[in-house]
Amino acid sequence: METIGFLELNSIAQGIQAADAMLKAAEVNLVFARTACPGKYHVMLSGDVAAVQAAIESGQAVGGACVVDSVVIPRVHPQVIQAINQATEPDEVNAVGILEFFSVTAAVHAADAAVKAADVDLIDLRLGLGIGGKSFVVLTGEVAAVREAVRCGEETVLDSGMLMNCVVIPSPRPELFQSLY
Repeated sequence: METIGFLELNSIAQGIQAADAMLKAAEVNLVFARTACPGKYHVMLSGDVAAVQAAIESGQAVGGACVVDSVVIPRVHPQVIQAINQATEPDEVNAVGILEFFSVTAAVHAADAAVKAADVDLIDLRLGLGIGGKSFVVLTGEVAAVREAVRCGEETVLDSGMLMNCVVIPSPRPELFQSLY
């Protein structure tokens, strides 16, 4: 997979204007540009590293004080895109890890770090729709791998102040696991 860029704004109007500027600034592909709770606007782009970086910088400049967070992730792990689209259903479950964030951007960044750090499967990457603008990552695998993935995901965004909570649940009951995806 190529590079992705993600820009999160707290103004819908400013977000739409920033998305337009991003698309005009560089040769990138629009993955999505949409509203989210509570009145935020999210833009995800893909392309080569330099183009995505230029587009994000343009979006930040136009977004100004309305920018909540942004990230550029070179060589994003394919599971991140699958989890955003909720297209992953694991064969078995040994442990479940959940990372919860105040920012959608932090969730995308942490999910990529987590899946690159350990042999885990991303189940879901929920992007702040209908949950007050929060976001969360759900992953599964062997207990030790899930602990390592959660630790790496947590460390990746710790300085941003956007991490709310994280847990690892060894051997979750099947009915709990079924409710997660």
